[in-house]
Amino acid sequence: METNTAAPRRTRRRTAPVPEITTPDAFRASPVSLAQTRFGFLSGDQISDLRRRSLDLLADYGVVIIHPRARAALLAAGATPGRDADRLRFPRALVEEAIAEAPRDFALAGKRRALDLTIPRADGGFIMRTGTGAHGYVDPRDTRYRNLDLKAVREMAAVASGLNQIGFIAHPFVHGVPEVTADVHSFAEMVSHTDKHCWMQPYGKENIEFLLKVAAVAAGGEAALKAHPITSVITCSFSPLEFKYMDTEVILQAGALGLPLHACSLPSAGGTAPLSSAGLVLMAAAEILSMLTVTHVLAPGTPVIAVPLMFTLDMRTGSALQSCPESIQAASMAVQLMKQGFGLPTHTYGSGSDTPDADHQSMAERALITQTVALSGADILGGVGQLECATVFSPVQAVLDDEVGAMVRRFMQPAEISAEALNWEEMLKVRAGGHFLDSTHTLALCRDQHQPGVFLRQGRDDYEKSGRRTAFDAARDKALSLIAAAPEQGVLSEDQRREIADIVAAADRFIVDAVHHGAGTQVI
Repeated sequence: METNTAAPRRTRRRTAPVPEITTPDAFRASPVSLAQTRFGFLSGDQISDLRRRSLDLLADYGVVIIHPRARAALLAAGATPGRDADRLRFPRALVEEAIAEAPRDFALAGKRRALDLTIPRADGGFIMRTGTGAHGYVDPRDTRYRNLDLKAVREMAAVASGLNQIGFIAHPFVHGVPEVTADVHSFAEMVSHTDKHCWMQPYGKENIEFLLKVAAVAAGGEAALKAHPITSVITCSFSPLEFKYMDTEVILQAGALGLPLHACSLPSAGGTAPLSSAGLVLMAAAEILSMLTVTHVLAPGTPVIAVPLMFTLDMRTGSALQSCPESIQAASMAVQLMKQGFGLPTHTYGSGSDTPDADHQSMAERALITQTVALSGADILGGVGQLECATVFSPVQAVLDDEVGAMVRRFMQPAEISAEALNWEEMLKVRAGGHFLDSTHTLALCRDQHQPGVFLRQGRDDYEKSGRRTAFDAARDKALSLIAAAPEQGVLSEDQRREIADIVAAADRFIVDAVHHGAGTQVI
């Protein structure tokens, strides 16, 4: 055996204290800006061209608006009738005015100020949110699939409330309640069981008032809701270039309370938009700018978040895909256009898969979409936990997505290039066969390495001893522990729960009976 002839070990000196390590998450900014870490398919000239064409499409052709009050207000603001019934053209000057006066920073509030979110983040990074619209649920106990019900909503709230990268939570579709009031039941259950911000998605025009009443009670009153909006509301286009009465009514009612709006376009390439990434992006941009303009006219000063949710039709099967290469590329391009071309906060799918299960395909697709969309500059990455193109929610997958989000957040932190960061002086003196294990530089930085929560970093022997437990097993354990630890009665007071139950019951009476059976039940 060779004799160790290395020089004596140096005395360890530390010129500065080792910084306390904090993991950046949805409520805590990174110590360095992530905004400089960017990727994009579009050049500056291409962004300018798509910007011009978006405005031209609205000015020359326009969109269908059937809401009488909105039509009258838009005509008074300078819109002109289009070629066919109910279509309005939006002059460039009106749209440009809406873009210029749109709020550029605002809050999505939690029930506690520590859970407030700032849009955009101070570090230029992203916020993640759970998937919405799911009808199915994969039970974390046995991985069996079932229709999503109110129990599943409580479990979704418990898991998402305990994940560090999740900033806010979307309520899903639920079974086991009247279908026409499923949104009221689901939102009431979600907002009662989490302190995080909740994303509201109305399903019918009659439901909006009840949903907002539930939000006001959960916030502590209408004045408190206005001051600290614990919910934000989705309003959607009906591609191509049409708007339902309900979605315009959302702008009116939510805008009256100053609640942030997610202006959501959901075009499908080859179906409701051209079969190309560029055509898909142009359709989404025009529809989002339409909603921004309507909001500017009906509820000026209301925060608007651009939400291009991009889908591609599989021409062999007719299925809509969110995680195919074409949809991911279009999402990246749409984020670039809305952020760089129009200066709007932007929200799109930053997770999710087209496969029905939390399998290898799922992890590959969602890792690609998370990294691509985050690097494109999106403020909000949606789709955590969703499978089968946003129709299924899996709590175990949500835990795995949280892990991916933490990795991407760390990946985006720019590397410092300096003599100190390079450990330049020691590099010039390292001995043959030497190392940096006892370097002051190594000691100062070693605790700042990213540490996974459920992903594995173990050797073969430990893996075999564990019975070959995988990251999926660890994620399931975490999901179940969060569910078990959640307070059974939720986070609201008994009085709030009772008042919300009364609102939900009134919604059932009025919407189910009065609207669909002709009864005259009094609205509360």
